[in-house]
This record gives sequence, structure tokens and C-alpha cells, in this order.
Amino acid sequence: MSLTAFLSGATGFVGSSLTRELLKQGWKTHILVREDSSHDEIEGLPVTIHRGDLTDRQSVMAAIPEQADAVFHVGASTNFWSRNNAFQNRVNIDGTQNMLDAAATAKVKRFIHTSSFTTWGFSQSELSEASERTTDTDWINYVRSKHLAEESVLQTTRVRGMDAVILNPAHILGPGDQNNWSRMIRMVYQGKLFAAPPGGGNFCDVREIAKAHVQAFHQGRTGEKYLLGGEYADFTEVVRIVGEVLDKRVPGRAAPAWIMSAWGHLNAAAARFTGNPPDITPESAAMVSFRIDCDSSKAMQELNYRFTPIRTLIEITAEWMETRGLLS
Repeated sequence: MSLTAFLSGATGFVGSSLTRELLKQGWKTHILVREDSSHDEIEGLPVTIHRGDLTDRQSVMAAIPEQADAVFHVGASTNFWSRNNAFQNRVNIDGTQNMLDAAATAKVKRFIHTSSFTTWGFSQSELSEASERTTDTDWINYVRSKHLAEESVLQTTRVRGMDAVILNPAHILGPGDQNNWSRMIRMVYQGKLFAAPPGGGNFCDVREIAKAHVQAFHQGRTGEKYLLGGEYADFTEVVRIVGEVLDKRVPGRAAPAWIMSAWGHLNAAAARFTGNPPDITPESAAMVSFRIDCDSSKAMQELNYRFTPIRTLIEITAEWMETRGLLS
């Protein structure tokens, strides 16, 4: 007998990969899709589409099938421009609560929440699930809103008995990446990357992230968080590998963090006059200026989570981008 899943964010990078993985494993798959969402990454897949929006409580309540086996809440706003913080809060905080309430009403068996490894804040020591959280980076609304979304999930688990698991991926690469690290790959290809970011982090494979979500349904422990990292590299090393893969010249040094910050503030100030989203903001500059190394041993032991080497990830991502005409 097949299992039934309901997904938010199925048209996005992680969500589309998870949708394909669920179908591969024989799940009946329902997805929540906004009217203005692009269907490119899920076109032709045998899924049941429900029109709605995370911020529209009634549409979410009406969409989740009764007694579905799992809700995978992947949808989120990854905004790093303070001008859009209010909307981001409605999506990440209120939208998560809407999903939790709808899942509880529909008597869903398990709720899998996709978060981020940034919700602990940025620390100089290796990050694990037992690490203390710092509030120093809560001025970055993405970090703050994703943390508060996690708190809603854990509160619902404690108070209402929701069976929920939280996954915290690091930097993600792989097929389907159009707006994340693929932007940097595109800049290298076009000769527009003039300095590497000064930070570093773990890089994970979107396909392994998808598998971990399904394993979290089967084997994850209620109320637990699982870091999903990968091979660590400074971003200068990542840029160097991208240059080798694409056979393009790349900058050999990283821009100092203070220059990244100044550039972000300058762009944000200009955007107040133009109204156009800035390429880099103080928030996004800070995100690529920290070095965060996380320990994924818990997910490896309990969810059979696996790493893909960074070079292989970059090769796969670049190949996918080329097939989609994104390296022009």
C-alpha cells in the first residue's frame, strides 16, 4: 500500500527534488502551488496539485488530505533584503503555523519541517545539534524567521502532540539550482566574479537532502533536529573548483568581510531609490562572510545521510545549468 505525502514548496529547488524522490519511492504525492509559481521543475510529474498559498490559511486548510502519512513543509522565503522582511515573516512564521494547524486538523501522521543550519546563529566552533544558539545574527531576518518557525514546530510537538522532525541543510548544490550557488557559477562563466566571498561552509547534494527527508519520515525521532552538511570548503576553494570545471579564470583571493559589508550597504541604499532588488545586501554579505562547519554524524547514523564531494556537486550543477541554457 502506497504512502501519501503533501508538500509545500514543491516547485522550488529542494521541493522539486523531494517530489521526484517521493514519486520514485512510490508515494502518492499532493503539492501546494501558488497561482504564479513556475511549474518547470515538476512539469509532467504525476502529482495532485492544490492551488493555494502558505499565507492563505484557508487554502492550506483545504488542501491537506485527511490522514495523509506525511506533510513535508519545504516552502519558505529566502529573502535577504530588509524591505521584504514583513512578507518573509508571513511566509516563514505564519505560513509554518498554518501548515501545522492544517496538518493537525487533517490528522497527518508525521510533519517534516525543512529549516536551515543558520538557525543556530554563526559560531567559530563546529556546529552540532547540541550547540548553544546565539542571537547575534538575528538581525538577518531569514535566520530569525526560520528559527521562530522551528520554535512553532517544537511547541506544537510539545503541546499538541504533533509528531514532527526538523531538518537543517547547509549550502545546497545540485540539479534544479537556479537562484542559489548557481548565481556564483553563472558569474564565473560570464567573467563577472571579481572576488570570492570570505566565508566557508559545508556543501550538500540536493538529491541526498531529498532522500534524508523521506528517511526522516521513516526513521527520524520525534522532536529532533538533524544537521545535513557535507564536505567543508572555504568559498575561495569553491570558486577555484568552479573555475577549473568551467575552464574560466577566477579571482584567487577573497574580498575582506568589511568590503563585502560596505558593498551590501551601498547596494541597499541605492535600491531605496531605484526600487530594484539589490544584488547584494548587508544580510547576504554577512551570510557569505562567516565560516560555519557542521557535524552531520547524527543524520548519517540515524537517517543514512551521505555526502557528495564538492567537485562532483559543482560538475553536476554546471552540467544541469548548461542543459537549461543558464550558462549563456
